[in-house]
Amino acid sequence: MNTNEQYDRAVRSCEDIFLKKTKDYGTSWRVYRTISVVDQIYIKAKRIRTIQEKGEQKIGDDVISEFKGILNYAIIGLIQLDLPVGDPEELPVETVEQLYNSKVAMAKELMEDKNHDYGEAWREMSQESFVDLILAKLLRIKSILKNDGRTIISEGIDANFFDILNYAVFALILAV
Repeated sequence: MNTNEQYDRAVRSCEDIFLKKTKDYGTSWRVYRTISVVDQIYIKAKRIRTIQEKGEQKIGDDVISEFKGILNYAIIGLIQLDLPVGDPEELPVETVEQLYNSKVAMAKELMEDKNHDYGEAWREMSQESFVDLILAKLLRIKSILKNDGRTIISEGIDANFFDILNYAVFALILAV
């Protein structure tokens, strides 16, 4: 299986969860501000790091399910950045699916471009590194938010969410 197929398989498993939860809960995540999305991802990344360091866990959700959650929250963050504050909180499942797939397509294109330049270096990385990179990206987003979304030379919030999404995909691919 090539990278694109592996990528699609990893994302499909996350999308399935996302859409089922949308059917169960609606789009309750629409109330999240960017910092709340960041904190949700932080909780999941921190839990993975703690499990990695302790070598054990007491709660049933495994590391793979946490990476899936990170991916889905990164997509929530990206969708929220695009939707105006005054838009309806409740969105139809079909609309959510279109938005989800749009963000995934953009992330996959970014992954393909970076794989071209970096030669799929991520395949030699550890799951621990992906968690550390995700945590660093979250800290960057927090700094950007403290600066009212402005950067001088750095990428914006969306670029960091795209990187987080792709790191989660890589971790899921390598976990198989």
